[in-house]
Amino acid sequence: MNLANLSPLAVLLPILGAALAFLLIRHQSAQRVVSIGILSTTLLLECLLLFSVWSGGTTSVTLGGWLPPWGVVLVVDQFSSLMLVVSTVVSLAVLIYATGQGMADGDHEAPVSIFHPTYLILVAGVSNAFLTGDLFNLYVGFEILLTASYVLMTLGGTGPRIRAGVTYVVVSVVSSVLFLIAIAMIYGATGTITMADLAIKLAELDQGTQNLLHVMLLVAFGIKAAVFPLSFWLPDSYPTAPAPVTAVFAGLLTKVGVYAMVRTETLLFPGDTLNVPLMVVALLTMVVGILGALAQSDIKRLLSFTLVSHIGYMVFGLAMSSVAGLGAAVFYVAHHITVQTSLFLVTGLIERRGGSSSIDRLGGLAKLSPLLALLFFVPAMNLAGIPPFSGFLGKLGLLQAGVELGTPLAIVLVVGGVVTSLLTLLAIARVWNRAFWRKPEDAEYPDPVLMTPGNVGVLPRTMVGSTAALVVFGVALTVFAGPLFQVADGSAEIMLDRSAYIHSVLGDSVEVPPLAQNGGAK
Repeated sequence: MNLANLSPLAVLLPILGAALAFLLIRHQSAQRVVSIGILSTTLLLECLLLFSVWSGGTTSVTLGGWLPPWGVVLVVDQFSSLMLVVSTVVSLAVLIYATGQGMADGDHEAPVSIFHPTYLILVAGVSNAFLTGDLFNLYVGFEILLTASYVLMTLGGTGPRIRAGVTYVVVSVVSSVLFLIAIAMIYGATGTITMADLAIKLAELDQGTQNLLHVMLLVAFGIKAAVFPLSFWLPDSYPTAPAPVTAVFAGLLTKVGVYAMVRTETLLFPGDTLNVPLMVVALLTMVVGILGALAQSDIKRLLSFTLVSHIGYMVFGLAMSSVAGLGAAVFYVAHHITVQTSLFLVTGLIERRGGSSSIDRLGGLAKLSPLLALLFFVPAMNLAGIPPFSGFLGKLGLLQAGVELGTPLAIVLVVGGVVTSLLTLLAIARVWNRAFWRKPEDAEYPDPVLMTPGNVGVLPRTMVGSTAALVVFGVALTVFAGPLFQVADGSAEIMLDRSAYIHSVLGDSVEVPPLAQNGGAK
């Protein structure tokens, strides 16, 4: 049996789970069991899919009996299966965290009962975006996850959340409209929206039309991925949501945009046509994002700016159009999903223990809660790229690929990457020194919560346990960095070659357009 034939279940299981959770809306304990059980089953399935494509190569599944390029097709390759596994691991950890928060708070301040079905719909949209083989279904995946995210962001109905939700909705709608217009123009020019078919037919268009369609897709995906200057919305939107929602948004949603950029750049528009603008955007995203982080006193806003900044590393890897650069970018995406989510979960624990996420009000957390200090320290050092963590290995791979490329702009980006990493360490060290290391009474605006010894150890075990598990998973990315880099480099090689993807969808008889030596279409 070809395990790839089970890939639709990665989307279908969360949707069915959402329907069942909605039916159990008055039975919150049953909701929790269903949601966690569904995601655990989905994770097991996706691990099998990753093993299947690693040993058997890229495969596709057609839905509804309509063969491509007319029908909907799901494609499972090393990149999509890796993203499925990492995203579901993170989603499961956040769901368990949210469950613990709900039980501890009696579901009053924590995510309410509608959270579970909405959250599963979000996971289904993410999985659909990773698996889809045509542009319109990619649009559908984005709309599914964005619709769910609108609900999750405004849970509780507070003023700040509603205002942030309005900004998020407006920006997302603009991005979606641009994407939909681009899809319509692509269909009008080629008569297809199946990506494998587009890989052949787009090369037949004149260069001006290709460039227009290329830029429109990049702008639409750039908004979703929060690349500079299209990232203005993120630092004001994410920090206002509940802690579990902020964590899963930070870990996953921008990476779906990055995934779409990688997939379309390598499959539909191979070559170096827009590599120079992408490198400039990558550099500005890194530098502007981290400078914004240094100006923040709230941990959630600081992490939101570092999230924007480190998107620049991924765009840098994509812009190099080389196996080494793209492979390092794939590795860094997996690393960043895990570490960024971990840090936002820890920030939720900090806010719960200290009564605030502002470093002006915090102090002494290392003494008051050593476990909390450890849970922050490990992913923080990982994010900053301190050896031997996976963040260091991913950045090292990107910098080496930049040096190998050797162009002046690539060298500037290498320097920018090093500077950004050092500034990230500075921002993280500032949080550590003020929130964890100094005495509570030394804070500019000391919080009475920190002065109360009875509050020590009040963190719910489920929340701490799920956060610790995700931190350990982040450390495991370091321990197993060798095999993970093999998967990343293998997926990069397959994506840049394109033939395995195209043949899996359209058949071996289809001729793949040749590539020039620099990676561009002849």
